[in-house]
Amino acid sequence: MRDVLPELIAWWRAGETVGVGTVVATFQSAPRPAGASMLVGPEGTAVGSVSGGCVEGAVYDLAESVVGSGVPVLERYGVSDDDAFAVGLTCGGILDVYVEKVSRETFPELGGIADDIDAGRPVALATVIEHPDPAWLGRRLVVRPDQPIAGSLGSSRTDDAVHDDALGLLASGSNATLTYGPDGERRGEGMRVFVWAFAPKPRMLVFGAIDFAAAVARVGSFLGYHVTVCDARPVFATNSRFPEADEVVVDWPHRYLTAESQAGRVDGRTVITVLTHDPKFDVPLLEVALRLPEVAYVGAMGSRRTHDDRLARLREAGVDDKEIERLSSPIGLDLGARTPEETAISIAAEIIAGRWGGTGERLGTLPGRIHKDLA
Repeated sequence: MRDVLPELIAWWRAGETVGVGTVVATFQSAPRPAGASMLVGPEGTAVGSVSGGCVEGAVYDLAESVVGSGVPVLERYGVSDDDAFAVGLTCGGILDVYVEKVSRETFPELGGIADDIDAGRPVALATVIEHPDPAWLGRRLVVRPDQPIAGSLGSSRTDDAVHDDALGLLASGSNATLTYGPDGERRGEGMRVFVWAFAPKPRMLVFGAIDFAAAVARVGSFLGYHVTVCDARPVFATNSRFPEADEVVVDWPHRYLTAESQAGRVDGRTVITVLTHDPKFDVPLLEVALRLPEVAYVGAMGSRRTHDDRLARLREAGVDDKEIERLSSPIGLDLGARTPEETAISIAAEIIAGRWGGTGERLGTLPGRIHKDLA
């Protein structure tokens, strides 16, 4: 929903009514992830996508119907459906799309959620999308860390269970459909709740203000990271050299990373790329990075000789083998990269593979599903 939120909020504040279709579950080779949304606004205006063009027409018609009736609908599109090819879902995937009517009257909490997202405050929205009792459909719960629950899904038992699970999804920055019994029983079935987890952007920390860093910052920004470039040399660490970065910091890398960690601004989604290949910078930095309790990725650039020298220096500094196992070095996947831009793609590919459990092999040589489930 994040990509269509500006248009949705503008219509909501103007008092308009909008049909919103959201992908709440995907199976096999579905083209868009859970959380992708499409809006049908005033005068039939369509914004966003739920399938990259495959089933937009069908969802558009359904959204107009839901706006008229006010009754939310959960619809499945896929190869098991006789109408799948009629609506154009030829990729072999399956989508569950939840369509609802959104206005100031039906969704008064939306303004506060939008304010949280704009301010970078984590917030989750849980919505009942399936239940044996139709009266439960569309009920919402707003979850904010360290704050009381806002709204209710139908019972305190359900609210407590979903609240705890939504906090976990916020921590990982993941959207998900959760299944419970009709009254929130964890081992039951019958109720499905979709949770949007609006967490701040994950961070990419790029250490070393070199040409390769500019390319890595550009790719990181494209992938949706909040990118910070850090270098102790002010002549190199300038905003003009790194226009794609969200911030450029002049500081000793190990000191900056320590301070950010102590301030709680490094988490399990943070990726760290060390591009200096200068031991006076990268060894103290890697001592800190490899001992952080939760980061998604730590990679360091350098030749094989640089890598071997770096490992020896880290061991001399007291970094143990288990900590060193967390290091991706030399950084990136074997793509045969030569230029800074190609190298940035190699690094990004390794980060993506680590996030989703990819192998880095050519898809054409592998059997089974293309898209893997997030562990």
